[in-house]
Amino acid sequence: MPASTEASTAVGAVPAVPAPDSRMAPGGPGYRRMSFALFLAGVATFALLYSTQALLPLISADFGVAASDASWTVAAATGGLALFVLPMSALSERYGRRTVMTASLGVAVTIGLLVPLAPSLPVLVALRALQGAALAGLPASATAYLAEEVRPKALVTAIGLFVAGNSVGGMSGRVITGWVAQEWGWRVALGVIGAVAVGCAVAFRLLLPAPRHFVAGSLKPRVLARTVRDHLANPLMRRLYAIGALFMTVFGGVYTVIGYRLTEAPFDLPQGIVGSIFLVYLVGTVSASTAGRLVGRLGRRGALYAAGATTAAGLVLSLADSLVLVLLGLVLITGGFFAGHAVASSAVGKTATQGRAQASALYQSAYYIGSSAGSTVGALAFHAGGWAGTVGVGLLAVLGVVTITVLGTRAARARQRLLTA
Repeated sequence: MPASTEASTAVGAVPAVPAPDSRMAPGGPGYRRMSFALFLAGVATFALLYSTQALLPLISADFGVAASDASWTVAAATGGLALFVLPMSALSERYGRRTVMTASLGVAVTIGLLVPLAPSLPVLVALRALQGAALAGLPASATAYLAEEVRPKALVTAIGLFVAGNSVGGMSGRVITGWVAQEWGWRVALGVIGAVAVGCAVAFRLLLPAPRHFVAGSLKPRVLARTVRDHLANPLMRRLYAIGALFMTVFGGVYTVIGYRLTEAPFDLPQGIVGSIFLVYLVGTVSASTAGRLVGRLGRRGALYAAGATTAAGLVLSLADSLVLVLLGLVLITGGFFAGHAVASSAVGKTATQGRAQASALYQSAYYIGSSAGSTVGALAFHAGGWAGTVGVGLLAVLGVVTITVLGTRAARARQRLLTA
């Protein structure tokens, strides 16, 4: 018997058995409840966040303001979220993801029931800013919750389902408000969306499993600042944040302005039909939930190239004065955007090894800054140059996505050459 075997036998060495991974996976305990709960949270978040977007022509007419003024009801909400997502993520590190998400939804739906009562545009914009700030506890905390509670191989799919909830919320909010507003006005439409969000919030809290892998962090400003600095020092993280912001610049601009375009010549569509246009969000539901398979086939950078090309093709098609081609363009823009967003946000969750909530919060902050910029700049471009101006802004943002992805590809190849040298 070899000496090494004798020694092992003498001391009774037992081969190490890796501990089973207790995190959730598709088909495992709690995974369906978790997926549906976060899906509903995504529905409520986007339904509330963009509840005024399909109603902007009616809000403009009611208050006697231009599109660029009414667009602040969208930009204020997304801006409030962008500003508060990092502080809210710090609270989730200390008090838990589920606690912060529940509190955020509770405050946001309460404000949602007050929004229809706004007597003026400034009050409406202020309430929307507060609502966005309240919703800031959802996106980063949800991504961090998934990164901690779901096995790595299932993470892209799980985040894709959450993003799919975003798309369903955005779609249903706009479709419902469009038809309700056509009959009873924009205030009743916003009240209906508030009631829907209340139902989603209650179901979310009842369904979401308690976290099993959360470890409380520190609320010390110095610790938070160091974590943020470390994430921003990572070149990959910076690229992912910029990509999220640029994709959302396209999306925010297009969907803020599209209602004005379709209610004007040559389309002259009624408000209910314009609201139904947002059914194309279903394409986003599919593209976000299948983003994991796209990454499996093309890799992360290949998936981002595909998403950018799809979005750009949609923008160009939407220039036509044919309703069919405009709708096809919106389908491509929506599919490309949601695929790119799911790929970039899941990459942030995988890349961060610590301070996941802060990593996700920085992504969400950049993402919603992009939304606010897209809403405002897209509306200004529409005022200055019509739909072509809005499309021009979108194409510049897509060019930015492609440029950043190319730089990332070159950096990865350079690192690979160094490792093999």
